[in-house]
Amino acid sequence: MPSNLSSRTLLKGIPRKTLYEAENILKPLELTDDCYRKVMEIMNQNIEEGLHPDTHANANIKCFPTYVRSVPDGSEAGVFLALDLGGTNFRVLLINLHDQEVSLESKIYMIPQPIMLGSGDQLFDHIADCIFKFMCDHNLHDKSLPLGFTFSFSCRQAGLDKAILTTWTKGFKCEGVEGRNIVELLHAAIDRRKDMKNVRCLAVINDTVGALISCAHSDPDCAIGLILGTGTNACYIENLDNVKTWDGDNDDPKQVLINSEWGGFGNDGCLDFILTDFDRAMDNYSINPGKQIYEKMISGMYMGEIARLAIERLRKHKLLFEGKGSEQLSTRGRFYTKYISEIEGDDVDNFAMTKEILEELELTSPTDQDCRLVRHVCSLVSKRAAYLASAGIACLLNKMGRERATVAVDGSLYRFHPFFHDLMMEKTAQLIQPNLSFKIRLSNDGSGKGAALMAAVASRLPREEQEQNKLNGAMKETSLNN
Repeated sequence: MPSNLSSRTLLKGIPRKTLYEAENILKPLELTDDCYRKVMEIMNQNIEEGLHPDTHANANIKCFPTYVRSVPDGSEAGVFLALDLGGTNFRVLLINLHDQEVSLESKIYMIPQPIMLGSGDQLFDHIADCIFKFMCDHNLHDKSLPLGFTFSFSCRQAGLDKAILTTWTKGFKCEGVEGRNIVELLHAAIDRRKDMKNVRCLAVINDTVGALISCAHSDPDCAIGLILGTGTNACYIENLDNVKTWDGDNDDPKQVLINSEWGGFGNDGCLDFILTDFDRAMDNYSINPGKQIYEKMISGMYMGEIARLAIERLRKHKLLFEGKGSEQLSTRGRFYTKYISEIEGDDVDNFAMTKEILEELELTSPTDQDCRLVRHVCSLVSKRAAYLASAGIACLLNKMGRERATVAVDGSLYRFHPFFHDLMMEKTAQLIQPNLSFKIRLSNDGSGKGAALMAAVASRLPREEQEQNKLNGAMKETSLNN
């Protein structure tokens, strides 16, 4: 089905009274362009607050400087290791860079639950053991290898190779790590082994930075990294003069990547004007009520539940399934976000996938009318999510003011939803300033490739600085001789 199938076409054949009542219930999910522009205006103000030391502490969008000043320029070459830790699966990668060509090999290692709940030393000793096994498997144990680390937990960056863990999430609760520099803990574990001292972590990044860095290797216009998956976050390139919280040097380049942490946008109530009863009900029963409001309207962790609540509202008004529900449909979290992607990608001539999903939810013999209304709900929820993400992208594009910019996107929601890309292209184009142009493209393996590329950039910069110092010295000597 084309992404621009109109609601009128989709809802054709539904009795007028049923459609009128359904649209009254679902109307709050449809926002006007004025609403999206107001979201952009408030977001821009929140970003400014995050970039200023006087307002940073209470800002909803924290705008942490990442200390990443340079992105790949395509000249990076060599062999690098990368680590990717963001859950129970830990990945080690070997990445070979040559001009624009990138080849990689990787292996996944499990993090057993006792280690996830044990001490920090146990966790990092396990990580070091996995690195050593990987290096032995690839005959690398006697080589000196720069390493990049994608560490997808909440951190305060204090340098390119210094990330202070603020809070464990995703089932981890290792003692003695919060408040510590994770690179320091990794190096200590490597040193305890005494057989792989040539491995050193040069850069630690999060997944948004990884997405941007990975894309920038082949696209010099890349200026935004965006995650649209279980959660959402974005980073972008900011002029150093605008980062009033900056405490590093002011040398060239006069820019730094900013990790926005925009999922917390709306925590102060500034987005209440677009919240629906479905959003409020979902938030009330979440593990963090009142937090991550913007994320809860956009990301894969929550979209399915918003759709379930809307479907249940229609069902209780006897607009769906003849008013008959099921235990499955009434169970919080049981309508998965992947169902939205599958239903919207279904064939509207037979609704085979939609009917299969509804039968999984113990809703027997759904009619085509039921399927059309369920699909309409899914379409409204995903369209709002895509448009809200577009408002965020447009805000950043307008703020940067670059004539051309590429947005690198990773995450399961963006990858698997059939129309998310098209919806974002459509709405972002409507919201940005008319003199700007943009592209939105998938970033391949930002967590792995991006980490290695960041290590390559970090290892390249000292050489460039040394060469520049030599040149400056030679010029000074020539000037004195003259």
